[in-house]
Amino acid sequence: MKIGLVSDSLSHLSLNDMLQAAQEMGIDGVEINTGNWSSAPHIDLAALLASSGERRAFLDASEKRGLSLIALNANGNPLHPTDGERLSAVVRDTIRLAAELGLDKVCLMSGLPGGAPGDRMPNWIVSSWPPETQQILTWQWNEVLLPYWTSLVRFASDHGITRLCLELHGNQIVYNVPSLLKLRAAVGPVVGANLDPSHLMRMGADPIAAVDALGEAIYHVHVKDTSINPTRCATTGLLENGPLEDIAARAWSYITLGYGRPEAWWKDFC
Repeated sequence: MKIGLVSDSLSHLSLNDMLQAAQEMGIDGVEINTGNWSSAPHIDLAALLASSGERRAFLDASEKRGLSLIALNANGNPLHPTDGERLSAVVRDTIRLAAELGLDKVCLMSGLPGGAPGDRMPNWIVSSWPPETQQILTWQWNEVLLPYWTSLVRFASDHGITRLCLELHGNQIVYNVPSLLKLRAAVGPVVGANLDPSHLMRMGADPIAAVDALGEAIYHVHVKDTSINPTRCATTGLLENGPLEDIAARAWSYITLGYGRPEAWWKDFC
């Protein structure tokens, strides 16, 4: 198992300082955020795509510190009804760059479309009633998600990328084990999971059971913890839309590893 660092976790540092910090922490490699929901402080997609010299210098910066380049990450919502085209362009450029850098995997999110043609905001359906919820899901999957991912898988394969790692994340149409396996069954094994247990915890799922269920469909792992606030959760459940920084008032919060689940749990997970 390799221990990596997501570059945005040190977004306040320059590329060289971020890599130096990773080396000093004994990290094996780095995952570089390329854009979309990231400001991409450590990479210039256009410059690296345009210049083999820039790509060589970028790789050298990691290699001279004994760090591997684990993956590129273009997390965002490429299915956004008004901004999806721009976000999707970053996804495709990231796939192109991954191929040029000799990588075989890219971390992404599935995206979340609107609920019907003409919608301007994404629509996340997590209930079964009233009946229009099922009509929305059918439209989202059949008219938006499957055509997009069928095309993207073909594009990735044409560029030698064998693993598109989808983070199972809230407010995405692929957010849990069943939805990931459903998409994978439809478009093929290029699609797999980027398993982050914190998101499953906050939805009430068991990440260790998810590991067993996903098996070889796990292509990448992000490690974050989630703290459940039992007093708040007792009256609100796990559905939470309060500000992330208002930890005391929330049913759950993302938290430093080990402050949510005990060490013994993490040993089982890893």
